[in-house]
Amino acid sequence: MTGRTVLIPSPGGANARRHAIRGVSLLGLLVVLALLAVLSVTVGTREVDSADILAAIGGHTDSLGQAAVAVRVPRTLLALLAGAALALAGAVMQGVTRNPLADPGILGVNAGAALAVVIGVAWFDIASSEAYLWHALLGATAATLFVYAVGSLGPGGATPLKLTLAGAATSVACASFVVAVVLPRADIAGGIQS
Repeated sequence: MTGRTVLIPSPGGANARRHAIRGVSLLGLLVVLALLAVLSVTVGTREVDSADILAAIGGHTDSLGQAAVAVRVPRTLLALLAGAALALAGAVMQGVTRNPLADPGILGVNAGAALAVVIGVAWFDIASSEAYLWHALLGATAATLFVYAVGSLGPGGATPLKLTLAGAATSVACASFVVAVVLPRADIAGGIQS
């Protein structure tokens, strides 16, 4: 009697290996992020040592280095939060449209923000960074709502294809309006081109 052993690869082995690789990659990226955050606090116009960092975190700002850390730590934390928010926004945008290539440029968000800022500068004489920010936020929100409204028209509601097409059309229309507002105004056109 001849015995033959047939090895059948388990389908779970590839998945387990893939999850292990993802876990190690994520851990490595987190270590790199932590190192970059530490570098962000320590490297600057004035080098800061670990004693200054610990003293500044404890609330003491006696030396110039500790004062520098007191400014750099919130800046670094804010940068980390902003990056996380942008990543989350991108993931939500890709999830809602079910399109891994979805980005604010394709969906008209960037062009809507630019149009609102240009209109604010041309017609309302805004000049502060805060005013630019609020106009950009308003324009991006308006463009997003418009794209979703147009993409929801017709049978089937909002589909990835309709959202992408509505976003591309909105982006082109907003960019055209930006040019139409800027070209007759040499004072604005010079500032935007430089």
